This record gives sequence, structure tokens and C-alpha cells, in this order.
Amino acid sequence: MRWVISLLITLVCAQVAWAEQPTAELSEPVGGWRYHGLLDRSENPRVAYPTPPIDRGVQRNRTMIEGQLKALGTLRPPHSLAVNGNPLNLYTDDQGRFARPYAFGAGSNSVEVRSSEGKSLKRVQFYEANNLRTPARIRVVLGWDDPKAELDLHIITPDGQHAFWASPAMSNGGGLDPDGVDGPGPEMFTMTAPMHGTYLVYVNYWGNYGSGGYNFDENSNQNEVITSQINLVLNENTVDEKRETFIVPLRAIGDLLLVKTFNY
Repeated sequence: MRWVISLLITLVCAQVAWAEQPTAELSEPVGGWRYHGLLDRSENPRVAYPTPPIDRGVQRNRTMIEGQLKALGTLRPPHSLAVNGNPLNLYTDDQGRFARPYAFGAGSNSVEVRSSEGKSLKRVQFYEANNLRTPARIRVVLGWDDPKAELDLHIITPDGQHAFWASPAMSNGGGLDPDGVDGPGPEMFTMTAPMHGTYLVYVNYWGNYGSGGYNFDENSNQNEVITSQINLVLNENTVDEKRETFIVPLRAIGDLLLVKTFNY
């Protein structure tokens, strides 16, 4: 009799655990073959939940990545998006909804929602048939693990131009988009027609961010050591694609570190 009761308890616990497993929906983008024209960009694009970052974006023809996480319960561990293999931190509103703009190039693209354990919750693959949408030749993505810290991505291009939060658009076609200002990113730099020469990639621990806004209190961040992840992708979505990932620890406000020097 005891083993029957034990089995019933185990089955009930398993059902409860299964019911509590998070799931994900993606309403945009949709899978399959599609053609998006040059005028499909909203004049007032929605941005990431829960608090919209300042939209300093310089890219055009962006597609929304939009959906909802369900069965999150009271715990909200960090989930992630993998967009064409690029990991992005995923944050939602109280209903689990998220929305984020992304500049997809022509060809095969994918969006995957992953749980905090790395489990795939939802994946969509689509083929963008508009060949006027040039794939990114240089893409640099910065994310970090402290929602109360504000980190900044800085890029120096071969002609000496400097892309950062106060100057996101370059005359050479490069740009910072999006510029995550509400912690913990992402920040992303993109060039579709890069010039040849040497590029410098920096990360800066600028300050902290909380309910009262920005501050420079050394004790107001969440983690003693902030772990930033920088992903460098060259010739994205082509047969010549190359990727590198850098894990960089930051400890004090004002830290400015050279992450990578590379030639294109």
C-alpha cells in the first residue's frame, strides 16, 4: 500500500513540475519564406520590455522579435534569445511579454527562445527573400549579468570614428543599435559595408541603474563582479562567417577595457 501512495505522490509531483515548465510563443517573426519591402519600418517602433531603452537606433528596415513567455511563476530567472546564433538577454513585462527590434539581412535567419538552463523553448526559421537587405559584415553584441549595472560598448573604426552612446551613428555607415540603457543590455554595433583596416572594441563600466535612475554608488549594483559577454561576428549569415566570444569581468565603475583589436 505504501508503494502505491508513494507512486501516486511521485506522479502528482511530476505533473506539477511539468505544469510549471515555462513555454514561449513567437508572434513575430513568422517562419517560412517571406519578402519584406523597404518601407515596412514603423515610425514608432516598439522596443524591449519591461522598460523601453532609448531608441537611438540608426538601422532601418528592422523586424520586431515579439512574443510571450508563459508559466514563469514567481521566479524570473534570466532567459535568452539566440538570433542567428547571437545570444541576447531576454527580459519581459509582468505578463511575460517581450518585443525587440532587429535588423535582419537577406537569406536564412533564425530566432530561438531559450530558458535559463539553455533549453530551447521556441524556434523560428525564415528566409528573407529581399536581397536589398544586406547582411551584417561586422556585428558586435554586448550583454552582461547585472541588471543594476550600466555598461557601454565603444567601437573605433579604421577612419578614427568612435561609436558609443553619445554618438551612435557614423558617417561611414556603422552604427550602435540598439543602445541598451536600462541594464543589462544588449548593446549592438553593426556595419553592412565595412571599410578595410583595424577596428577596436572596448567595454566600459559606466555606472549603475536602479529605480531612481542612474547613479554612481559603488554598492548599488547587484554583483560584486559583473560578467560581460562580447560576441564578434564577421560576415554574418554567409559561408565566410566567423565568430569569437569574449568573457570580460568588470569590478569598478570607470573600468574601460580593450576587448579586441581586429582587421577586416
